[in-house]
Amino acid sequence: MGLLKNPLIEDILNTCCADPFGCLGLQESASKKNLTLTVWRPNATAIRVLGIDSDKVLSNMTQANERGLFYAEFPQQTTRFHYRLEVFYGKESITIVDPYQFPNATFSDPQHHQANLYKSQGAIRTGAPVNDELTINGTRFAVYAPAARSVSVVGDFNAWDGGAHPMSSNGDGIWRLFIPDVNHGARYKFEIRANNGDLLPHRSDPYAQRIEQFPSFASVTCFDNKHQWQDEAWMNRPLEDLYEKPMSIYELQLGSWRRNEHNLPLTYLEIKDQLVPYIKEMGYTHVELLPVTEYPYDGSWGYQPVGLFAATSRFGTAEEFKALIDALHQADISVIMDWVPAHFPADSHGLANFDGSKQYEYPDPKKGWHPEWNSLIYDFGKEHVVNYLISNAVFWLEEFHIDGLRVDAVASMLYLDYSREDGEWIPNKDGGNHNYEAIDFLRRLNETVYLNHPRCFTVAEESTAFPGVSKPTYMDGLGFGFKWNMGWMNDSLEYIKKDPVYRKHHQGELTFSLVYAFDEQFVLPISHDEVVHGKGSMLTKMPGDAWQKFANLRAFSAYMYFHPGKKLNFMGNEFAQGQEWSHERSLDWHLLEIDLHKGQHTLSKDLNHLYKNEASLHLDHSHQGFEWISYDDHANSILAFVRKAKNNEEHVIAIINFTPVPQGHYRIGVPRAGRYQLVLNTDDAKYTGSGYMETQEFHTSNIASHGREQSIELQVPPLAGMLLKWLGK
Repeated sequence: MGLLKNPLIEDILNTCCADPFGCLGLQESASKKNLTLTVWRPNATAIRVLGIDSDKVLSNMTQANERGLFYAEFPQQTTRFHYRLEVFYGKESITIVDPYQFPNATFSDPQHHQANLYKSQGAIRTGAPVNDELTINGTRFAVYAPAARSVSVVGDFNAWDGGAHPMSSNGDGIWRLFIPDVNHGARYKFEIRANNGDLLPHRSDPYAQRIEQFPSFASVTCFDNKHQWQDEAWMNRPLEDLYEKPMSIYELQLGSWRRNEHNLPLTYLEIKDQLVPYIKEMGYTHVELLPVTEYPYDGSWGYQPVGLFAATSRFGTAEEFKALIDALHQADISVIMDWVPAHFPADSHGLANFDGSKQYEYPDPKKGWHPEWNSLIYDFGKEHVVNYLISNAVFWLEEFHIDGLRVDAVASMLYLDYSREDGEWIPNKDGGNHNYEAIDFLRRLNETVYLNHPRCFTVAEESTAFPGVSKPTYMDGLGFGFKWNMGWMNDSLEYIKKDPVYRKHHQGELTFSLVYAFDEQFVLPISHDEVVHGKGSMLTKMPGDAWQKFANLRAFSAYMYFHPGKKLNFMGNEFAQGQEWSHERSLDWHLLEIDLHKGQHTLSKDLNHLYKNEASLHLDHSHQGFEWISYDDHANSILAFVRKAKNNEEHVIAIINFTPVPQGHYRIGVPRAGRYQLVLNTDDAKYTGSGYMETQEFHTSNIASHGREQSIELQVPPLAGMLLKWLGK
């Protein structure tokens, strides 16, 4: 039969066809006087052609090949028509709608821009109009694999047979196929044959919005859209200057914040019911979630994602995750999500060697492999990679109402020699170590976010002195809204670990941060990285006996909240978690039954509410909001400084004593004459402090001190932080 001599049919039989629409479905005959129909259904024994909307038999097809190729002619028929197929497998049969009769549904790309590619790639619910009364619904699959010889959709709907649904490419690198009657909840992957003929492991859809856990890692179509957003007031809130607003961030990992009685993680809905009232009570303004994009290995905490468009199915569905975000917004709590464009793992179902070539990663391992993390690096020089990542960022902002993206491991993206020895990296065109392509990507990312979503923001975890990380791109910056202050974190933690008797020799470790505090828009982070991998909890870092450990932690907490910069604390820090964090168990909530832990918990709540309500603590990113009183009292390890509101008259004074020695008559100069009231003292008995200080209000004296005409004398408690507010004259 001439049909079998068609090279496209040969490709169909060998599961390597790139143009199934060129040979399957209705085709014009060579004489152009009639139509022929070719159907490929692996292992079928017989096929009948039925009307699209009736059981009328239009033709019994001829079996052209015992493997499942069938053929029929329609004499004198020149007008294309729609049909169904009754496919027999022995005595059993199924009725399907042949996808190869709908080229328009396959090749009609939805309208999209580079920033919302997710609306046209992956699995999109759509329909193919048959007539004015009938539309065939189904799923249009599209995947970018330009180096592939062929691509097929495999899934539950075709018994995972790579020969059943070959996709078509029109030369733009995207493979497409509309499959009727594939609806919400269908499991699928892509079967890709490399250009050299090798059949690759089944790939998850790069744009899948749900991916199953081990062992299948199957992509799942998601079209339910059950969640009805209730956060209109939040999403349409007035634009405001985030730099002059309080930002106290509670960082948490969803799987280990709390667990049930069987040590299983809570679901998104269970977390919603417990987390929202807790955050509201504690006074945090923001929640930051460790990565929720799908990841195969629990121990990566989400920082090795395979499925950037899928909320992890560990805790429920995407719609339930939306419900969590919605509830936080209704409680006026902003949601930040950790976002990981810095690397991706080489799991066989992921993006690595995706179509038999290095489509997503740098080809040379000197640029494309992370020696520290044993993972791959995106090729930021490829336009489709940049579009993929930026589309993903926009997806979370638009579809899930995420307010902020904290971009992980930015330093590893900026530097070509990051974690590499000499000879292990490739210099840029100018011979330097900056990755110009990654820099351009980050700038474009931030421009896209701030231009299209002005209420949203980005935060960089960047640990070097790279200039202008949080400066606008028009000022040659990277364009991030904020940058983690890793220098402050490292210096202050090194200081607080020391026995107080030695701290007088290290005063500069605390004061140095104010030299550069306003060079960037800083967040002060005490993150998950500081309480894991043998580093111990914040409490165990503190020296001294039990009481001194807690007093040290209280003083450090006050220092952090009084210091310029937005605040971030990892879960458990608020009540002095005893064990270091593990993703395999809950935080130790039972510790709140112990007074010392309860005291730290109460202090954390009071610091948050004080920070939210005290305007003098909000001007975090300007010299105008800070002024030293005393930074050089090394002998007593005491710091004193002023925090000022934008009006430059309203102000508070912070005093922190980092030794267990109280000072009974300690004098400091103050900016203005009048009365100062004690508004917070970490040594207060309600925090399990010593209660050393009894005076609550102070009047200035005409005694010069610290270069100022007015001063006050006060009692300074041991290992404590205090905040005094100016009440006027």
